[in-house]
Amino acid sequence: MKYSFLSLILLLVISCRTEEGILIVQNEEGMKLVVDGEDFMINGMNWDYFPIGTNYTYSLWEQPDEIIKAALAAEMPLLQKMGVNAIRQYNGVPRKWIQFIYEEYGIYTMFNHPFGRYGLMLAEEWAANTNYADPQVRKLLLSEVEEMGKEYKDTPGLLLYLLGNENNYGLFWDSPETEDIPEITQESKVRAKAMYQLFNEAVVLLKKTDPTRPVAICNGDLLFWDLIIEECKDMDIFGTNMYRGISFTDAFEKVRDDLGKPILFTEFGSDAFDALKEKEDQTSQAYYMVGNWKEIYENAAGMGKIGNSLGGFTFQFSDGWWKYKQDHNLEVHDTNASWRNGGYKFDYLKAEKKRKNMNEEWFGICAKDKPDQKGLYKLQPRKAYFALQKVHQFDPYGKSATLDSIENHFSKITY
Repeated sequence: MKYSFLSLILLLVISCRTEEGILIVQNEEGMKLVVDGEDFMINGMNWDYFPIGTNYTYSLWEQPDEIIKAALAAEMPLLQKMGVNAIRQYNGVPRKWIQFIYEEYGIYTMFNHPFGRYGLMLAEEWAANTNYADPQVRKLLLSEVEEMGKEYKDTPGLLLYLLGNENNYGLFWDSPETEDIPEITQESKVRAKAMYQLFNEAVVLLKKTDPTRPVAICNGDLLFWDLIIEECKDMDIFGTNMYRGISFTDAFEKVRDDLGKPILFTEFGSDAFDALKEKEDQTSQAYYMVGNWKEIYENAAGMGKIGNSLGGFTFQFSDGWWKYKQDHNLEVHDTNASWRNGGYKFDYLKAEKKRKNMNEEWFGICAKDKPDQKGLYKLQPRKAYFALQKVHQFDPYGKSATLDSIENHFSKITY
């Protein structure tokens, strides 16, 4: 965007200036991410690599280099072609592959430490549900975050750090599988307070250990909002996994007004399966994803709305055949819905309160073929892939970008 002289004088750096020039700036137009002096809208994607028949125990990064390069050569150009400039990856990916993906394909990585979301090992025993008030847990997680900062500092292609993955939902259940969220109890509030306090300590420690990248936390929607406002004052970015249907409603405004932070949608989207008709529905999936991205762009700095949107990471690039039940039926593309969400009208029945409509194994914007003998597979893009390819052709920071031009651009996207 063009800035007046006054705008430049008022420019406020609210994060850390880095060697690569990755920082967050704020002026009267809003908040934005700037990389090497250029405004950077995060057109991101939740990306992973799990061949059919495997689950979360599989790691691409433990395969021979030739297999890793072949897998990346198959998928990164597809991401490039649709305008993706960043992917979300969890800890476990070696820094050399973050650099490789950036240098070979021009795609950044948001590096995600789960921060005890799926349990952790304490005194040689596995704790499935993390107690963030436990001194042992606090010491372990803080040490892991510090070591992460030391190891990945100055990695080319590392865009920012993300701590957690909707850990507030993990306060309610032990399983990594998504479920309907129970009612908040006094016990969960006490546990949440300890968790958010530790999140903030980890943010401060990580920014001290590696001041070269912004740090975000990942919350499930705005659950425990009062505690977040009270306890998480030092994060650079508020990240959220948010599934509200076609609109994020008041999320932009609440994060700006209550936290004074930019918002980043770390997960959002729709599944591609109609739980009522019991068949694939690519059109509805594309409809919801396009609508979400329209709001993300409309609320970017300079657009005249809330002005604190940094972008998002669509969920997700390819189907996860292991997501339902996690450890069996890995060769089956399950159509069992795991949770219920009224924001997705195409397969939601309000009257049937027990009927679930969100199909965990069908969130990919690409379908997945069976793997070959090397464990490599091909993807088949769905309608959402091609719709998002058109979405990302729009630059909300372009010189002629306005709300009217966003409206005009999105009105021409068909699916």
